[in-house]
Amino acid sequence: MTNVTLAVPEELHQEMRRHPEIKWSEVARRAFQRELERLNMLDRLLSNSRLNEKDAVEIGRRINKAMARRLG
Repeated sequence: MTNVTLAVPEELHQEMRRHPEIKWSEVARRAFQRELERLNMLDRLLSNSRLNEKDAVEIGRRINKAMARRLG
């Protein structure tokens, strides 16, 4: 297995130290796996798309603005 070194803010590290019973490397492994699964799903969804990244970013901005207006 490969080792990965992470940098975390001191405040986060202090909170983590309050829970030595937790296997933080396992928590990180699960988070990495979930994020990779999400990215793989997005790759599959977008594999046949004609949208480019610029188009997708613009659509995302428009959605965010609309949601902000709706929730604001």
